[in-house]
This record gives sequence, C-alpha cells and structure tokens, in this order.
Amino acid sequence: MRLAMWSGPRNLSTAMMYAFGNRPDFHVVDEPFYGPFLRATGRADPMRDAILAARPEDGRAVQKALLGPVPDGKRHAYHKHMCQHMVPELPRDVLAGSVNVFLLRHPARVVASFLKGFPEATREDLGFDAQIALFDACCAAGQTPVVIDSHDIRRDPERALRVLCDAVGLPFDPAMLRWPAGPKPFDGIWAAHWYGSVHSSTGFAGPEGPLPRLSARAASLCAAVMPAYRAMAERRLRL
Repeated sequence: MRLAMWSGPRNLSTAMMYAFGNRPDFHVVDEPFYGPFLRATGRADPMRDAILAARPEDGRAVQKALLGPVPDGKRHAYHKHMCQHMVPELPRDVLAGSVNVFLLRHPARVVASFLKGFPEATREDLGFDAQIALFDACCAAGQTPVVIDSHDIRRDPERALRVLCDAVGLPFDPAMLRWPAGPKPFDGIWAAHWYGSVHSSTGFAGPEGPLPRLSARAASLCAAVMPAYRAMAERRLRL
C-alpha cells in the first residue's frame, strides 16, 4: 500500500508520520514535493537553499519514485504531503496510485499557530483550498478518500488510529501510539527548523482546549477557509 497523507501546515502531520514510521512494515517519505514546490514558486521559505539541495528532483522524478517499488523491503509506504505544495506545475498522477487520506485541523488553530512563524501568510499558504481540490480530484476519479480530524486523534489516539487503519484496510499496530524521542532518519532537512517540539514527544499530545482568540487579520483568514474545512469535516471518520 502507498498511503498518502494530505495535510496543511501546523497540523498533526509530523506526529502522524512518526506513528506510521514506528511500524516495522512502513517506509516513510517526508514532504517529497517540497523541493519542486519551492522551485516552481520561488518562495523564500526558511532553509530554502538546504531544502533545494536535499530535494533536487523535479516533480515528475518525485512522482516516479513515489509510485515505484517500496524501498528497504518494506510492505507499505507512507507519504507525508502538504496540500499547498501541489501547485499547478506539479504532477498529480500520484493520487491515482495511492490510498489517499486527508488530515484536518480547525482553521482557527491552524491560523493562530502558523501566523506566529509566518505573519504574512496568505490564504493559499494555509492549504485548505488545495486540500478540498485534491479531495474532489480523488472523488472524480472514482476513489473514496478517507478524512480524519486531528482533534479526534488527540482526543483518543488509539480509537482514532484503529478506525483509520480499518478504513484503509490495514491492521492496527500498537507501535503507532508511541515512538522514541528525537530526530528520525526519515525527517526532512527542515526538521531542524520546524520539528523541535515533536522531537521532544514520545506520543500524541492530549486533547486540545478551547479555540484560540484571533486577531482581526487571523479571523479574516480563518473565515475565508472555513467553508472548505466544513465541507471536508462533514466527510470525516466518525469515532
């Protein structure tokens, strides 16, 4: 199985990658389209030069590798994707060759967290519009993609992961609930900038509290992407 997990920024995406990466049957790839995305857009993300050096392939080469044999003798592959990376210049045949899962988080939480590091972030940077477009593309191709909300995972990780595994046709492995602290061999090079808190973790954080209070600009961004979030949330796995 090639399991593609499609998320936006400041979600539970790295913890989910660690959960699947702790299974002995999974090979893991961290944000494979990041380099092609930066080259296509010219964005000056943190560690841009290092990321481009670490991700030298173009989009077609990335896709070919993702759809090829699973490395290291593993039975399955887990591909952590950022929806906002999938700009029109990049190929999307990878959707047809994957079991696609869409990971949600309430926009208020995403915006409040993301603006701390990217105060000039735009609606496109949040990934919600790209996420629903990718979801619709899967549906149009006859797939039934899975949607899961990070709020539900943090509230009851074992229950959520059991339901998710069942939905995609995998046996649940308790190893998904705990992982060793520290960097992982499959981390992207950007982990030094972004993964500090998750490197100190050994499992999923507990339930989230109330939604954060937002500034006027943050509230405006949140309102802009709420329709996309709500449309996806209606399709989420019910725990």
